[in-house]
Amino acid sequence: MRSTFIHVAAAAIINDCGQVLVSQRKQGTHLGGYWEFPGGKLEPGETLEAALSRELKEELDIVPLSSRPMIRTRHDYPDKSVLLDVWRVESYSGQAVGVEGQTIAWRYTDELDPQDFPAADVPIINALLLPDRYLITGDFSSTVDFDRHLSAALEGGIELVQLRLTQEWTTNQTRAAVHVIVDRCTALCQRYGARLLLNLPEQFSSLISEGIHLNSQQLQKTKRRPPHALVSASCHNSVQLEQAQAIDADFAVLSPVQRTRSHPDAVPLGWPAFKELVDDCDIPVYALGGMRLEDMHQAWYAGAQGIAAIGAFWDDIG
Repeated sequence: MRSTFIHVAAAAIINDCGQVLVSQRKQGTHLGGYWEFPGGKLEPGETLEAALSRELKEELDIVPLSSRPMIRTRHDYPDKSVLLDVWRVESYSGQAVGVEGQTIAWRYTDELDPQDFPAADVPIINALLLPDRYLITGDFSSTVDFDRHLSAALEGGIELVQLRLTQEWTTNQTRAAVHVIVDRCTALCQRYGARLLLNLPEQFSSLISEGIHLNSQQLQKTKRRPPHALVSASCHNSVQLEQAQAIDADFAVLSPVQRTRSHPDAVPLGWPAFKELVDDCDIPVYALGGMRLEDMHQAWYAGAQGIAAIGAFWDDIG
């Protein structure tokens, strides 16, 4: 990245229908004709929150009332470098209009075509398509017990699931038994409209169809994006985060942020180190390791997409 860059405060503004506001750059300007997320560069000494409020008032005649960090992304164009600090705005006062004569539109996130947006804005679309909670399945004693845990999580609003079956567990199972759990998980996720990624030992890779989660060892051996609709990866340091970006993963999981019961000897990153690592990453990143729902606010302000967890979403079913 260039030594100097333009620092931009941008907004993903969400309405009551779950649509996001986009505006079209005027012809004759830099990247004219492309759609983008509203915002503009910070003035000297201006805070992100102040810049966001000013830009939204000047461009759309609205004032944000409830907002929080969503993603930070950098991009080098041939003639300039930009750093986008993107905030999610879920409530505002006023009625959005194109004050500067620009065309604006409300779009559902799954309708956004990355080819219609500048390259710097594409990570924003990826972040919008992901929820703030990522469930990693935990232990279970039977298929019935598995159904009970997963159904409770999905009924509680989980929209993104990683089915994690360890080598230790699968070693003691027949291939048919593993297939049953994969089928049950797939069926339940389809029933509730949740997206599913499979994290399976390599001998069961043929069972993976739509989404795959790579552990850190698999990630390091992967040279190009796997042929799946959704790809995520486990990371523990900057090298692995760079590798996740190099293979065009949709998102990463960075751990451990805090101490965990499952790995008590692992040295946690802590929130300051997590934030430093994520600030240099251009894909959404979930915080993992000792996470509870109460950590969500902290995670957002440390640059995370949200939190990934086993215990908070799998074990705590009431």
